[in-house]
Amino acid sequence: MARWALISGLRGDLEAYEAIQEDLRHTRRVDTLFVLGDVIGPARNCDALLSRLQQPRRGELQPQCLYGWWEDQLLAERGYRGGRLADALRLSQGETAVDALLQAVDPGHMGWLAELQFGFIELDCALLHGSSATVEDSLGPDSSPLLLLDRLTRMEVNRLFTARSGQQFSIELTGGGIESQVRDLEGQRHQQQSVPKRQVIGIGAGVHYTIYDPGTDRFDFLAAGSRSQERARGFA
Repeated sequence: MARWALISGLRGDLEAYEAIQEDLRHTRRVDTLFVLGDVIGPARNCDALLSRLQQPRRGELQPQCLYGWWEDQLLAERGYRGGRLADALRLSQGETAVDALLQAVDPGHMGWLAELQFGFIELDCALLHGSSATVEDSLGPDSSPLLLLDRLTRMEVNRLFTARSGQQFSIELTGGGIESQVRDLEGQRHQQQSVPKRQVIGIGAGVHYTIYDPGTDRFDFLAAGSRSQERARGFA
């Protein structure tokens, strides 16, 4: 079965993307590359990276891309989200950041950005920038287990890969059950429903990325150009 590479948070950094592609080509035996948003940002010109994502070089994996928070803000500001503007960016970073984001992306890329999907469902996994609720949802190690369970059950998956926080982490929600008492005209009934094990995985950002093997349910937290890696085991 194919192994996946999951990356995010490049924010126009073509060198980081090239480092990951080099890593994957020579050492990781990966078949599918998922890019979970935030390929653009206001800090640098993003046109070279956007062109590369749309037209990979020979021998590079074809990226499967989603839109992230930064793409959503740009699309809103340029009129691709109905009447909504980049108000979240204005509120958090001011008008200067909005102007910088507009300057960082040539309008010629807007059609491609507007066609990006919110998320992917692969096997029993959801691949999202934020969560099933919203692209700006930043899940992390400190998130409430009830919140994580809600985000998982919204899409009826057992694993949720998320990128918004920029962290690499794994949280396992162990299996259990839900018991309830129901009283109606026929009397009182006891109901029990099993809850399967589920997992939320933060894939990292920039040169920090994640490899996932659906066949063995194992994932690695990696950094492009580094020999060190942290290996983690999922669940069958």
